[in-house]
Amino acid sequence: MVGLASPAEAATSATATYAKVSDWGTGFEGKWTVKNTGTTSLASWTVEWDFPSGTSVTSAWDADVTSSGTHWTAKNKSWNGTLAPGASVSFGFNGAGPGAPSGCKLNGGSCDGGSVPGDNPPSAPGTPSASNITDTSVALSWTAATDDKGIKNYDVLRDGAKVATVTGTTYTNTGLTAGTDYSYTVQARDTADQTGPVSGARAVRTTGGGGGPGPGSAVKLGYFTEWGVYQRNYHVKNLVTSGSASKITHINYAFGNVSGGRCTIGDAYADYDKAYTADQAVDGVADTWDQPLRGNFNQLRKLKAQHPHIKVLWSFGGWTWSGGFGQAAANPAAFAQSCYDLVEDPRWADVFDGIDLDWEYPNACGLSCDTSGPAAFKNLMQAMRAKFGTNNLVTAAVTADASSGGKIDAADYGGAAQYLNWYNVMTYDFFGAWAAQGPTAPHSPLTSYPGIPQAGFNSAEAIAKFKAKGVPSAKLLLGIGFYGRGWTGVTQATPGGTATGPAPGTYEQGIEDYKVLKSSCPATGTIAGTAYAKCGSNWWSYDTPATVNSKMSWAKSQGLGGAFFWEFSGDTTNGELVGAINSGLN
Repeated sequence: MVGLASPAEAATSATATYAKVSDWGTGFEGKWTVKNTGTTSLASWTVEWDFPSGTSVTSAWDADVTSSGTHWTAKNKSWNGTLAPGASVSFGFNGAGPGAPSGCKLNGGSCDGGSVPGDNPPSAPGTPSASNITDTSVALSWTAATDDKGIKNYDVLRDGAKVATVTGTTYTNTGLTAGTDYSYTVQARDTADQTGPVSGARAVRTTGGGGGPGPGSAVKLGYFTEWGVYQRNYHVKNLVTSGSASKITHINYAFGNVSGGRCTIGDAYADYDKAYTADQAVDGVADTWDQPLRGNFNQLRKLKAQHPHIKVLWSFGGWTWSGGFGQAAANPAAFAQSCYDLVEDPRWADVFDGIDLDWEYPNACGLSCDTSGPAAFKNLMQAMRAKFGTNNLVTAAVTADASSGGKIDAADYGGAAQYLNWYNVMTYDFFGAWAAQGPTAPHSPLTSYPGIPQAGFNSAEAIAKFKAKGVPSAKLLLGIGFYGRGWTGVTQATPGGTATGPAPGTYEQGIEDYKVLKSSCPATGTIAGTAYAKCGSNWWSYDTPATVNSKMSWAKSQGLGGAFFWEFSGDTTNGELVGAINSGLN
């Protein structure tokens, strides 16, 4: 133990432990945990270590980190230096390079339980495998970790909490609940009681208990866009006249903006000011000039009065406004407070049942590049849940890039899942005419296929990767696009052909609604679970009621929580794609 007190004081002892939280190839996230193991309070702490040449800290949080050559020093912030007996505090950093810390010192003494000089912590064990899964138990096994002085035992963690410590590489967890999702990881401990990094996560669903989404329980969610009321002339009333309102369970209202570290209004006129005439209104009652709430929010209120089973979430961000999340992540609590204040504004609090955050490229590049670090997404979601509580829905739309080192690997989606009701996995827009010369490819493939332009760009691999990171199956929704993507200048009917650019579209080149394509360019074939068509020199891919139905069957076989789609106005006037989702999940 490290003596930190003067001779006249009672003994104060502390340890510092290092763990590599994640590694995305070009960098990693590290975390130090300082624990007061003595009997008196610790007034301050300083952790020092050495990195080999070529490894460095690029950013840090919850500590002031400085360096001199390859020697690094972290000092407590003004608010986290005092540690009562038994208390601990962690600080983290993003790093570059392949090296691990050595020569750890805590307040000038040995870290004793961290990276002890001459005794490296153990490696991560292999990702556990699961077998003999029953209603109430699962058998786990994993490959051994390595250590320069030997492995003492392993901690088994379920959903992040330790449930057992074992000396071997197997463990059977009993007393579980039927039909329930769990996530398991393993962490090794060496003979000096140093812990190494946790293994990869294994998602397990016990048998029984309904076995996944059953009739009436699956989420069937659609996005309603605020701008649809303009050129598209699509209004909340269309959900009723199309028959879709009776076939969905949730609506995401898109989008609120993320600006200045806050949730802000996206389009005030469409949201709560536009006056509806009687023939446009859900209930046939016209808005008046002096009523307190008009616009889409009031129409959604009227929709919920007619269809009380529908829950509405206010969605913030999206592709265009995801660039604002980096600033929001710098102060998660303040951001969550701003979102709560806006969603729960007394003028429309009864309209919304929760919030959805569409941060589409955390710690990665999209319309802009985000450098907030792999922990930022989890930290933001934790703050949202803490503020919105258990009675509100908190969800997120997330990338489906399952390529090695891709966007799913860039953020801690597994760690964040505990704070969310579900993820909307955006399993569409994998391919499109932004690659103007092709090759032509379906924008929403369910599976891979020979010749696919990019490995990992398909729904099945995306869902599998989220599960492998510990996200429960029931917290994953499969995404469906109510539109197609297309090229022109194409001579080859089957996928993989060359092109000269994007095909013409009603509102934007290279994209067209399903309701248009079903007649203007009927499907001529299917590949990887989705449809395609060649009409003249134009080539399109899109989902049809038949392919949607097969995707819903696949979603049920995977135990997913349901499906969602972008967005209502792309469907036919009688809502045939919504109908396919509904029937496919029942």
